[in-house]
Amino acid sequence: MTFNRAAKLGMKLEWLEDGVKTVMGPIPGIKFNQERQQKIWFNSMVAAYTGWKDARNDPVKAVTFGDGQPLPAEVVHDCLSILEDESVAIPWKKGDVLLIDNLAVLHSRKSFNPPRRVLASLCK
Repeated sequence: MTFNRAAKLGMKLEWLEDGVKTVMGPIPGIKFNQERQQKIWFNSMVAAYTGWKDARNDPVKAVTFGDGQPLPAEVVHDCLSILEDESVAIPWKKGDVLLIDNLAVLHSRKSFNPPRRVLASLCK
């Protein structure tokens, strides 16, 4: 994403000293899939709230309404519960290849015992 494109979307890009790019601004939680003619859940809200806590990331500040007010924790946890209820675990074996349509299914990572190596590629 370029600075100009971000500005047009009402977002702000910032490069940090360690080379990490951050994107701040309103990001819609739902997209419309033209091919399927349906609304889809397409965001990292639950991951941002439940797993990204470090020196740069405060979950309460990361997930907010458009006016900057924090989303109530129970709302995020209700979303997490729905995602867990709807999840399907794929039993990986060495050499497996999995193709997913990221607009049709939400991918995630469960805990695992190392070593594990997963190679991923995103395509349009």
